[in-house]
Amino acid sequence: MANKIKKGDTVKVITGKDKDREGKVLSVDMKNHKVLVEGVNMVTKHTKPSAQNQQGGIVSKEAPIDISNVMYSAKGQAVRVGFAVKDGKKVRINKKTGEAID
Repeated sequence: MANKIKKGDTVKVITGKDKDREGKVLSVDMKNHKVLVEGVNMVTKHTKPSAQNQQGGIVSKEAPIDISNVMYSAKGQAVRVGFAVKDGKKVRINKKTGEAID
């Protein structure tokens, strides 16, 4: 399966509790079809005191969201991503405008 969403892309959540929220992709897990989006699907986690976190306590962090629940965002609009060969290289394109993404 082709990877249409990459690390660093701006994506829009299209379904779920965070619908219509946008964020930057922090990581992509293609094996489990999950993405980690900045500021989306926040969960609270109880942490023990450690060397990095002396205090411990309740920490809010992002949880993975299914890759099918996000779409690439161009100029604030969710758009479909396709592929095309330009100058002998395979590039991702915005299906609405036809312009190259990378």
